[in-house]
Amino acid sequence: QVQLVESGGGLVQPGGSLRLSCAASGRTFSDYAMGWFRQAPGKEREFVASISWSGGNTYYADSVKGRFTISRDNAKNTVYLQMNNLKPEDTAVYYCASAVRPLVSPSRAAYNYWGQGTQVTVSS
Repeated sequence: QVQLVESGGGLVQPGGSLRLSCAASGRTFSDYAMGWFRQAPGKEREFVASISWSGGNTYYADSVKGRFTISRDNAKNTVYLQMNNLKPEDTAVYYCASAVRPLVSPSRAAYNYWGQGTQVTVSS
């Protein structure tokens, strides 16, 4: 059974940084792309970033490009999301997801396993 567990969320001031982690188990982690999505209150879940099976390719939503960095450590079965220069509009529950194939994708349909989410709140 595949399990994804996010951690690292919290309250941060505008301009601050957070690093999210997602620990995976139950399948061969390095065979699949991973992604981060987020969902703000009253809004649909949206794509944030994706990383290929090897980490060699990444893809970002325009809203976070240049501020967020996705990375992975296949030896630790963990994917990360480094978030810098956070803005109030980044406030959301952040979810990690495991893809059905090795390559990056911004589509929710490309991911078949999801974590429970971790809350990120950006406020002064």
